[in-house]
Amino acid sequence: MAFSADELRVLRRALAIALHPMPLSDEDVQDCLRLAGSVDEAAGEAGRLRAFLLADLARYRNALPGSATGYLELLQDALAAGYDPRPDDLAALRALRGGRLAAALLERCQVLAERSVRARLAGRSAGLTAPPRGRLLALPGGRAAGQEPDRPRTPAAPGRPQKPGDRPMPKPSEVFPPRRRPAPPPSEERAAG
Repeated sequence: MAFSADELRVLRRALAIALHPMPLSDEDVQDCLRLAGSVDEAAGEAGRLRAFLLADLARYRNALPGSATGYLELLQDALAAGYDPRPDDLAALRALRGGRLAAALLERCQVLAERSVRARLAGRSAGLTAPPRGRLLALPGGRAAGQEPDRPRTPAAPGRPQKPGDRPMPKPSEVFPPRRRPAPPPSEERAAG
């Protein structure tokens, strides 16, 4: 994930505030909320990309053995991105294990699948479940005590329902501040004599 220079500035300021709590201005709170929204949006986009790649992998797996080369490449990419091989993947690799790459991938997938199953069983026996990442709701000193965290500051556009996770679209004047025109030179009045 890459951050812009402005987002890095906001992130640095938020980290400094987290280490040394102090009251925040409304502008700082809005900057932090925008950054949190951008991170949530990037995480959602990463999830959509992952779903697309997994669907692509399933299509290649279903078209085996004719799509063996593409499937093996996609599987390697998916494993590098943290994909846990499924039983269908192991079965497909067993059918293709005549090739060196398929045999090596089968061995790697068996180790990963076993590790994944053990981790899930250990988590279940300990009663641990990974909580989903929550939204940034408040910053110390940044909100009034009675203000609701997700209430938008501007009213919804007419004719468009406001959804709970919907952010209002910024006005162009907020994104691109108006240019300041140079002041005209002071006019000198000459006294008629």
